[in-house]
Amino acid sequence: MATADPISDLSRPPARTGYALLVSIAALPQEQFDGLLARLQELFAPEDLLIATQNAFTPDTYPSLRIVNAPPSSTSWTLTAGDFVAANELAQKHDARHILILGPECSSLSADTLRELATPVISGSVDLAVPNYRLPANAGLVNSAILYPLTRALFATRVRYPLAIDLGLSQRMAARLAAAGQRLGQNDSLIWPVAEAVTSGFNIGEFEVDQRALPQPTDPDIRTILTAITSSLFSDIESKAAYWQRARRLPPPRPEHLRPAHTGSERTSEVVSMVEGFRLAYSNLQEIWSLVLPPATLVGLKRLSVMDAASFRMPDPLWARIVYDFLVAFRLRTINRGHLLGALIPLYLAWVAGHINLSSSGTDPEHHIEAVAAAFDADKPYLVSRWRWPDRFNP
Repeated sequence: MATADPISDLSRPPARTGYALLVSIAALPQEQFDGLLARLQELFAPEDLLIATQNAFTPDTYPSLRIVNAPPSSTSWTLTAGDFVAANELAQKHDARHILILGPECSSLSADTLRELATPVISGSVDLAVPNYRLPANAGLVNSAILYPLTRALFATRVRYPLAIDLGLSQRMAARLAAAGQRLGQNDSLIWPVAEAVTSGFNIGEFEVDQRALPQPTDPDIRTILTAITSSLFSDIESKAAYWQRARRLPPPRPEHLRPAHTGSERTSEVVSMVEGFRLAYSNLQEIWSLVLPPATLVGLKRLSVMDAASFRMPDPLWARIVYDFLVAFRLRTINRGHLLGALIPLYLAWVAGHINLSSSGTDPEHHIEAVAAAFDADKPYLVSRWRWPDRFNP
């Protein structure tokens, strides 16, 4: 008995195969969707484009474009395994040679950004094109504190946003990400494209993005977000341990990374709240932290617990050591993983408090983020030693 195709092809012109670029677009308000399509038609020949959308449309709405239905995404704020699997299946079905995946709220992307993400993939110069978003001083701090420095230190890459939500993909990169998604078995699982590209030996290109409205999770609670993202990243790092334990040289920074300094941000009452939360956690979480962190780190946290909120700052080497020890404890299941990552949250918020203090004092946030990443680079031998000999707190 024949079954209906879950991805229906409704638009005209008639079905054909052999497209230069499949553009997979997250659901958008209709006016924004129309504007995005207009920009794409200005950049690329319409006959080379296959558009996959979650928006409703009729066959005669966009007569010059070939449009197909994309399955609804399982998340409103990032890309997931289901997005990569669906995009790869559509590309194979319609013989699309390259893919541009545009995440939620992608209508804010400029024509220059769309061109920079798609053109290098189409030309064959890169397999994965990723954006370097230009964000406000105190935005994207989970990325700045954990995702970027960990990915940089372990995979020897300077890609600033390893969980970017807009990507250009070659055919083999799309197949690799789809295979990773199928292995995880859940459509809402997170995939780490940069790590997949690095471990495959694929070429990565990074491109500046000056404007991008970032979508917000349905549940904006930092505890939920941090636990979900960190758990996924730690699991991915665990699965790729054979790769990152080998010494690799970090490439030199490109001029694009040397951005103009941000202006100082305002110190907010949130800093006081974060520091008070850290002090409370220091009193209540000693038993858990002592199972994860070595004595020297606990001494460092004791010093922080008596520091005034106005001058509070988490030292960069201390933060790197904390994250590495939590990663090891995650691998060893020293305690329940949910409880473990919950115990990381007040430490992360302590780092955030220090980062905001530095920004408000006139320090360029980007300089601080790069200093944090350098601390992770320098301490990687500690992680490798603990990974191989986990019973030893000190190498």
